[in-house]
Amino acid sequence: MTPSLLSETPPSRTHYDNVIVGSGHNGLIAACYLAAAGKSVLVLEKNDYLGGATASQRVFPDYEAYLSRYAYLIALLSPKILEDLQISFQTRRRRIASFTPYQDGAGNPKGLLLSNEDANVSRHSLIEMCGSSKAWDDYQKLLQLETTIAELTWPTLLQPLQHREDFKAQLKNDLQREAWDSFVDRPLGEVIERYAEHDALRGLLLTDGKIGVFASAHDTTLLQNRCFLYHVIGNGTGEWRVPVGGMRALVDALVTRCQQLGVELRVNAAASRLDLGEKFHTLSYRMNGIERAVDATRVLVNASPKAFQSLLGQPFTPTATDEGSCMKVNMLLRRLPKLKCGLPSEEAFAGSFHIDEGYDAMQTSYQQACSGRIPDRPPAEIYCHTLTDDSILSPDLKQQGYHTLTLFGLDVPYRLFANDPKQKSEQIKNLYIEALDRLCAEPFADCLARDRNGNPCIEAKSPVDLENDVSLDLGNIFHNTLSWFFTDDREQVGKWGVETAYPRVYLAGSSALRGGAVSGIPGHNVAKCVLGE
Repeated sequence: MTPSLLSETPPSRTHYDNVIVGSGHNGLIAACYLAAAGKSVLVLEKNDYLGGATASQRVFPDYEAYLSRYAYLIALLSPKILEDLQISFQTRRRRIASFTPYQDGAGNPKGLLLSNEDANVSRHSLIEMCGSSKAWDDYQKLLQLETTIAELTWPTLLQPLQHREDFKAQLKNDLQREAWDSFVDRPLGEVIERYAEHDALRGLLLTDGKIGVFASAHDTTLLQNRCFLYHVIGNGTGEWRVPVGGMRALVDALVTRCQQLGVELRVNAAASRLDLGEKFHTLSYRMNGIERAVDATRVLVNASPKAFQSLLGQPFTPTATDEGSCMKVNMLLRRLPKLKCGLPSEEAFAGSFHIDEGYDAMQTSYQQACSGRIPDRPPAEIYCHTLTDDSILSPDLKQQGYHTLTLFGLDVPYRLFANDPKQKSEQIKNLYIEALDRLCAEPFADCLARDRNGNPCIEAKSPVDLENDVSLDLGNIFHNTLSWFFTDDREQVGKWGVETAYPRVYLAGSSALRGGAVSGIPGHNVAKCVLGE
């Protein structure tokens, strides 16, 4: 980024058509749409960098490796948004979808390998694990249901909201009705148990319903169903792809487009108060230790619900399902570890590498966390960005065979870190290392790079860290409770899910309806809402 894009000088105007609070990718997308329509736009960012939780960072300063620190893969970013905004940004397919370790009947280490490129590899591996071709046929039926719900829902995310019953009335055949019943009306665990018998396969399927939320397979809130849908409907396929150049490539492309369109971007500018007016609003912010203010016809808040309430001088009252449940662990390795099962590491780590994510094991870990204790074997999954895209490494690190690993932990809710969060985070990190040691043919720690002081290049971020570092309330990577792709409120039908109770004040981030993940959907929808007015 050029220095001009990181300006800390006061804005050039005293009044803007639109002021956006927060420079996460949704805020930048909204800024581009509005500026392209001829509107004056100012973006205020409290940090000294742009991109929010979507930014890549040099996590280990001694090494030139830019890790996507908080957000890793992309499935929900619509090509339409990139085309509309003329954004040059690429994602790349992972040749491996997932690797799931298990033990065969004799106790030998094995692994289920699912390929994104060769169905025969997946079929052979699944039949070897389950012992019958019926297991593969049933798995295909479940995937068909996922594809069906994806085809129904994905096109609607960039459109005004529909009511649940109106959506349901459009179902045309038994397959669509079964998909709706399986993923919308009934707990996710039922369809998983219907079409998968092996514990490892059931666990693999359930993980998509637990990434970032604290829920079980049969949770009556159906929070797991909503989470599952976000993970399987992207672009109609649900395939998670690697951002070429890391997440910073997306941020850089959006910032460049903002600059071309005349958007004003200001960093170290923390919004502090929003005073509502009849014709325009006044937004106060602090820059360089000086309190300033700017007027705006419309204010778009690309920040957490707590930050939104704070701007209005109101208390933040979360609900039970707003609680985040994740650990994010970033690592730099000198080499990938060898595995006991004998599968080449370059295969196993290329996709999502599942650790202690058996179906029964996750029920145990969930129950242990519910009781307020750290799970004995906290489930997690890892992937290696650099096996698909090594452009985030310097040429020297590439030549030496270095790799990055990013781990996402489940069943570690915010509540577990209420007391001594640093100690709890260290304890859980060590449990992940122990889990990897059980799977690897060599000590995992021996593969980690070390900084100039001899410390291993590994950092763990708990839900408390996510709240403190990037303002994710209760450590929730989705900002708050995930919403359905429809509304149950007739008054919201035809709206965009970004509107608030305050005229000309909007949600522009993940807390909007149909928000969450790196999707750009709230950014697109808030711009459409504003321009439609």
